[in-house]
Amino acid sequence: MKMLKVGIASLEQYKARTLAIARGEYTPRPGEPKVWFQSMESLSRVLSDKNRALLALIASTSPQSVSELAQRTGRAKSNLSRTLRTMEQYGLIHFEKGAGRQLAPRANYAGISLEMPFCGPAP
Repeated sequence: MKMLKVGIASLEQYKARTLAIARGEYTPRPGEPKVWFQSMESLSRVLSDKNRALLALIASTSPQSVSELAQRTGRAKSNLSRTLRTMEQYGLIHFEKGAGRQLAPRANYAGISLEMPFCGPAP
């Protein structure tokens, strides 16, 4: 499993980058971050210690459903589902069809690497 490279960029920087790509003025380089967070705070909320442990559990055990994962973690299914949907939005996990109508969460990456320059041009 590969690593996900993430970056930190303000909403304005991210919008400017996206528009430049759409206009053909900028082509992302290989190895650039694929996922962007607006701040360290938003990154830390999504990748808190508890959520990183959850990602590790998903990667190592391949639960067959969100219910099974809720049992293993002791987290309420409704809260866990919300957390998983957020992780899915950031591309950290995806869902596979499980038995019946169950959805089985799967980790997309083995970990992340962070790109966060302190100075220089916007991403």
